[in-house]
Amino acid sequence: MQQPLAFIPSPSQGSIHLGPLPLRGYALMIIIGVIVAVWLGDRRWAARGGTAGTVLDIAVWAVPFGLIGGRLYHVITDHQLYFGHGRHPIDALKVWNGGLGIWGAIALGTFGAYLGCRRRGISLRVFADAAAPGIALAQAIGRWGNWFNQELYGRPSKLPWAVKIDSAHRPPDAKYADIATYQPTFLYEFLWCIGVAILVIWAEKRFRLAYGRAFALYVAAYTVGRAWIEWLRIDEAHRILGLRLNDWTCLIVFLGAVAYLYVKRGTANPPGALGTAGDAGETAEDPPAPAAADDDATATAATAQPADTEAGAEPAEATEATEATGEPATPDAEPVASDKAAGAPATGDAADAEPATPESAETTHAEPAGPAGAAPADAEANPAEPEDDEPAEVKDTEVKDTKAEEATAEDSEENGGEDDEAGGEEPGDGGRTESAAGPVDTADRSSATHGA
Repeated sequence: MQQPLAFIPSPSQGSIHLGPLPLRGYALMIIIGVIVAVWLGDRRWAARGGTAGTVLDIAVWAVPFGLIGGRLYHVITDHQLYFGHGRHPIDALKVWNGGLGIWGAIALGTFGAYLGCRRRGISLRVFADAAAPGIALAQAIGRWGNWFNQELYGRPSKLPWAVKIDSAHRPPDAKYADIATYQPTFLYEFLWCIGVAILVIWAEKRFRLAYGRAFALYVAAYTVGRAWIEWLRIDEAHRILGLRLNDWTCLIVFLGAVAYLYVKRGTANPPGALGTAGDAGETAEDPPAPAAADDDATATAATAQPADTEAGAEPAEATEATEATGEPATPDAEPVASDKAAGAPATGDAADAEPATPESAETTHAEPAGPAGAAPADAEANPAEPEDDEPAEVKDTEVKDTKAEEATAEDSEENGGEDDEAGGEEPGDGGRTESAAGPVDTADRSSATHGA
């Protein structure tokens, strides 16, 4: 038996028992790999501004699909191991015995990740960039499951890092019966995948890879290493034109990844690709600008309104002040007073209007009326006592007449005898002239006031 002086030993069994439950090394390595991938992917996702815990939520979809896809790919490409004479198809379900095709795992796992991303409104390509280094590390750790199962090793080797394979796990070919050590392809792929993870992290920062380009770099770099590692393996495999099936797969996938890197060069992540509320918040903050303008316009209108009100109130205040003194506020008031003094009948609806009441007098006073509303203003200035039976309008008229007579008497005294010599009239004539306006019918004055 050929055996080097130094080698990597293989475990005597591929599982350990925790009481009645067996813990298989192959499954344990896969679980550890998934944990590392989720941990690193979540840190990278949060560093991009994504929500922490998102990678774990999507892994719930991606991992089961990936396991199913990996197993399907293995069973389809190595169907002779499970179907045919002397084979047991039920063994195809025994995942713990090994046999997961990475290409099937990536393909169906990507579909599961797509479903998870779609439910959260996340871009699958941006998510794949964040998850790529973690996936490479998960593959590296998972390869130690091949060591536990003593499978997928390479050609015979006497190198000091060659792995020792027990006789029960060696190839069926007789020429390998006496060879104990082989190329540790699992170790090579472990180291290669770690290098791929480091390369992706560095290149993403150095070249600002985005929108799926970091994931494409991972795929391209992995296929290069997988091609030469596949060339070292001696296990049974389908061959096309002298190359193993996995080599052809590596070539096709590599060309597709490189083409994507070239076509999407310089492409940045689209807005909202992380599916977070920050972008939506920026969009929601844009519309308030017109609302602010409306508020300013409203404030301006509110400020201008009191000014207009005050300006409009000045005539009413001036009218009240004039009526209180008994003197006309404007020159236009004199003709109206003369008409009233002459007893001119009111025209239009004013002649048919009912006599005014205290309520109507208050309503009339609320409007900025001219001299026609003088009576209500005087009524408000000199309110009638409820106990007096005489109407308020009559008293107002008498008060005005008295004031007018006093004013006329004063004018007559100042002019002295000049008025007597010029006109030959008695001093009391002026009083009689003004008093002529006094006996004006109360109904006519009330009607005019109500009409105004």
